[in-house]
Amino acid sequence: MLATQKKTELINRFRTHETDTGSPEVQIAILSERIGELTEHFKTHKKDHASRRGLLMLVSKRRRLLDYLKTHDSDRYRDVIGKLGIRK
Repeated sequence: MLATQKKTELINRFRTHETDTGSPEVQIAILSERIGELTEHFKTHKKDHASRRGLLMLVSKRRRLLDYLKTHDSDRYRDVIGKLGIRK
């Protein structure tokens, strides 16, 4: 789980308006941070298959949110992937 302070920083960085906590950009940023933490976890715990399943579910959810954003507003999509650096 993400620390509250880290999550608040992500929300403040990616929100679209003052009270925004659930826009696709914010959700993608939070999922990306959790994916990064789990990836580091697997470098030391290679046989943790239960958590690996959770990682795959997070990656799938992020992919669906990115697809949604790409079809509805490609400018916001490009902005998010640029800020996060998740596409090459």
